[in-house]
Amino acid sequence: MGLSDITVNGTARPCAASPHTSLLDWLRDQGWTGAKEGCAEGECGACAVLVARPDGPERTRWVAVNACLPPALSLAGQEVVTAEGLGTPSSPGSEGDLHPVQREMADRGGSQCGYCTPGFVCAMAAEFYRPDRAPRDGADDHECGPNGFDLHALSGNLCRCTGYRPIRDAAYALGAPDPGDPLAQRRETAAPPAPSTVVTGEDGGFVRPSDLAELLARLVENPEAVLLAGATDAGVERNLRHARPPLVLAVDRLDELRQLRVADDHVEIGAALTLSEIERGLAGGVPLLDQLFPQFASRLIRNTATLGGNLGTGSPIGDAAPVLLALDASLLLASAQGEREVPLAGYFTGYRQSVRQPGELIRAVRIPLPLAPEAAFYKIAKRRFDDISSVAVAIAMRLEDDSVASVRIGLGGVAATPIRATTTEESLAGQPWVAATVARAAEVLAAEGTPLDDHRASARYRSAMLGQALLRFHAEQDGSGGTDRTKPLQKGAEGVRNPYENWGEGR
Repeated sequence: MGLSDITVNGTARPCAASPHTSLLDWLRDQGWTGAKEGCAEGECGACAVLVARPDGPERTRWVAVNACLPPALSLAGQEVVTAEGLGTPSSPGSEGDLHPVQREMADRGGSQCGYCTPGFVCAMAAEFYRPDRAPRDGADDHECGPNGFDLHALSGNLCRCTGYRPIRDAAYALGAPDPGDPLAQRRETAAPPAPSTVVTGEDGGFVRPSDLAELLARLVENPEAVLLAGATDAGVERNLRHARPPLVLAVDRLDELRQLRVADDHVEIGAALTLSEIERGLAGGVPLLDQLFPQFASRLIRNTATLGGNLGTGSPIGDAAPVLLALDASLLLASAQGEREVPLAGYFTGYRQSVRQPGELIRAVRIPLPLAPEAAFYKIAKRRFDDISSVAVAIAMRLEDDSVASVRIGLGGVAATPIRATTTEESLAGQPWVAATVARAAEVLAAEGTPLDDHRASARYRSAMLGQALLRFHAEQDGSGGTDRTKPLQKGAEGVRNPYENWGEGR
């Protein structure tokens, strides 16, 4: 297998693509046409495929991703499975055996017109192979089947025929993978490493540096280069706005950006860890992040999106920023000259602007410990899941003797940048945690930021939602205070957690 080859459905194919050719377009050019383009921005899932990703140093996890977003070259040296690669291929004059997911979708009428079916099948197969999926006991849960199938695995897949019930039935009918299933067996060996890659062409270049030092050196030479992690933003810019940067630097598999450490006084999250990896690695240890994850786009997006990318774009409606502001997070910015720590509250300077200098990148996010015991994240959007925020509010509070000892409130969608609601925080500090205090503070919160009228919401609506978020938070706490829902964070040797230690546990 050459360095520029991509193994698709078990066969290595040379990838002689342009730096700006998407994985989806390359697959279809190679004849694998099951994956379709629906929205070209990662919202419909018609393009979903399976990719082999590390599940610790010696195992593989099959994850579903949107093929319309990453450039094909970012999968060089990697393994991809499309809907055509599931099941047993047919031989001349015979019919192949359907994969269990395909069989259940066919038997239960889940295919409808068939346009979106290959994407559903791939997303469903990723959940089928989830290593800790197991039958459940107890009360019925409309979002998780008796076989342990989490319907959120399909939250990024849209059915144009509105045939969700038979698709759900197919998902809930799946048993465990057969021990002889090749894709199940593949999980027991290491995922392929990402090889160093350098491709140049008439319309631009693509480079995957071998380490952080090489990346920083290339940034010195090309400070305007686009840093590529999950491509959930860059892919949309390419597809819908026809962006063609002269140089793309892939950072998603650099070890130095993929560490997860828990020390006595902070948690450090590598900027290139995907949200799904962070969710599994923290295993509930930061409850406010646990509230964010299910509301951050879809599982397909969270399988590639990173905190570094979400913060690096500087978007005022990025969902991670309000939560991290409430957690009093800081960013570790690295360059060829060294590293510095910047409080997130002072990071954003204007619309999609920050204090990050040319040649600098976000290496990690640092969250101080201990965490505030009472916390909540409220996302106001037109859809419950997989939608852009109209308003996002994150609150982290500590009570002592039924008074507000400390509070931090992060806001998104109400100004040119994500902001801290400092005026509201000051109005609450030291006050009794009672309805009258909260009502006054809610009026202050409604005036924070500079809400705008746009196609997602009016300024009046945004202001109203700000105040309602604080009232809701108080109602949920019910004035009782002091219920610490924080699970202890586990530490590895010498106070540093092994980032792969419990990746087989949890969702």
